[in-house]
Amino acid sequence: MLSVSTTTTLAILAASAVGQATAHADPSKALTAMATLVVLVGVMLAMASAFRLGFLANFISEPVLIGFKAGIAVVIVVDQIPKLLGIHFTKGSFFHNLAAIAEGIPHASIPTVAVSALTAGTLIAFRRFMPRAPAPLIALAGAVAVVSLLGLVAHGVATVGYVPTGLPSLTMPDISLVRELWSIALGTALMSFTETVAAGRAFAVDGEPTPRANRELFATGLANLGGAFFGAMPAGGGTTQTAVNRQAGACTQAAELVTAAIALGSMLLLAPLIGLIPHAALGAVVVVYSAGLFKPAEFRAILRVRQTELVWACVALVGVVVLGTLHGIIVAIVVSLVALAHQVSNPPVYALRRKPGTNVFRPVSAEHPDDESVSGMLVLRPEGRIFFANAEHVAIKIRALIVESRPRVVTIDLGGVFDIEYTALKMLTQAEQHLRQRGVALWLADLNPGVLEMVHRSPLGDTLGRERMFFNVEQAIERYRNAIAEGGV
Repeated sequence: MLSVSTTTTLAILAASAVGQATAHADPSKALTAMATLVVLVGVMLAMASAFRLGFLANFISEPVLIGFKAGIAVVIVVDQIPKLLGIHFTKGSFFHNLAAIAEGIPHASIPTVAVSALTAGTLIAFRRFMPRAPAPLIALAGAVAVVSLLGLVAHGVATVGYVPTGLPSLTMPDISLVRELWSIALGTALMSFTETVAAGRAFAVDGEPTPRANRELFATGLANLGGAFFGAMPAGGGTTQTAVNRQAGACTQAAELVTAAIALGSMLLLAPLIGLIPHAALGAVVVVYSAGLFKPAEFRAILRVRQTELVWACVALVGVVVLGTLHGIIVAIVVSLVALAHQVSNPPVYALRRKPGTNVFRPVSAEHPDDESVSGMLVLRPEGRIFFANAEHVAIKIRALIVESRPRVVTIDLGGVFDIEYTALKMLTQAEQHLRQRGVALWLADLNPGVLEMVHRSPLGDTLGRERMFFNVEQAIERYRNAIAEGGV
């Protein structure tokens, strides 16, 4: 059911890439540059599928993706404002464009602003009251009628102009552009795949097969390769397009054949009418639908969950706005990896107490003042994977809790640790030696089979032996109480 087409994000990335590649060349080279870019995107997606790299779609976190798309929305809106106002200036950086817009507002074309407002108002009204209607077509048709009937072209309202009739000609890629475009294509391919998987997962319903990342990679790659030679832009799974298909009742990929047939008919029959569309109306359509990429509610939802993730989203947004969309992809990826590193490098370590009348152990909390502790025993539970990047942080937290409690036995509940590597085992070995010198015993409990095997392979396993490793915390407490009764520990 996924609709594969050029999304707003991919369109702005492609436009930026082609603009850079042909900045000092014949404008006719733009089609060649686009064909080269799309071929590269298709090849990269197909190769990624062959190497089973579908898991990489998860390496841009949802908060970062939200920030990235919001940044894209800001860039697009600022880019379209001159069309809405009927002003012209040489475009530069984001802040240069903002300053130029501010200077140009007094010189705005009133008829152009009126056409922009009429188109935007029509789109918003249809979205509010008739969401299933083809609002863009109706709004653009209305704009064409108004401009033609009132003769607004003579009053400074610019139109698209001549549009050739017929099918697009065959365009071959230029190998000489590969070196310049490959890095841009890599980021575009990643964004295409990320959006494809996200849209596929978002619109999956009961009874339909779950989207398989590597198959989606391959299919999207073939779609790009097929369209590259006919003037197509980079394509991916479109959330908005898929939503429109759903609302229209589409159930199979036959819906895409209908879309293709309508597009073909438009190229053959409607080209003269397309030339009459005002730039202001097109700009209004782009602004209204691009603004949907910026969703303040999603930022508020992120803030409610975790403040640091809101920071990552804002960094991605600012990266796109300040550095541009192409560098913004790199910022988004780097921020995602930094966020991942931040999360895994500082796992929580909890001191546990027993819920009264149960065998449930939970973190010490002011909400549960009646939870029971065992005199002389401190139960700690780290969570997550313990490895070289976070072993020292875990050790620091454990030491602080031990100093605070001054126990005779420290039992580390490893039930929340799904994996442990050499650096972490060495940390625990050193902790055991340090505690033993202070007269404190170190015990382990609730080790899963994988972690237990790793411990047995290390010197820590020989040091602790089976006597100090327990099936669960309850068993460790029972052993401790028996030892106290016998005058041990």
